[in-house]
Amino acid sequence: MDKVVKSDAEWRVELSPEEFRVLRQAGTEPAFTGEYVDTKTEGVYSCRACGAELFRSDTKFESHCGWPSFYEPSESQTVTLIEDRSFGMTRVEVRCAACDSHLGHVFHGEGYATPTDDRYCINSVSLRLEPVK
Repeated sequence: MDKVVKSDAEWRVELSPEEFRVLRQAGTEPAFTGEYVDTKTEGVYSCRACGAELFRSDTKFESHCGWPSFYEPSESQTVTLIEDRSFGMTRVEVRCAACDSHLGHVFHGEGYATPTDDRYCINSVSLRLEPVK
């Protein structure tokens, strides 16, 4: 996978202020406000910053947590997982492997009826959906 490396100034030109805050500064969009929370459209979810494929709609499920949830990425190498100890808790941050943009967090063992028992809790603003034609 080709790495995408840009300065903050370059990202600021390409991304909206909200996209920059979430993707480049590890922000979080408010729960239940993202455009893909309830989307059932079939397609491929790519990184909004660099366009790398991240998730497919057939792994999206209803978690009722306020953000789009997937039980696995398209391929294991499309995302990187990093320990996140912010806000006084330990979580696992999910980043785009191509451009190192923040996508959200992954949680394991919450009891969802999915093949992996993982919940990739992803900000809608980090994604772009390309519907199947």
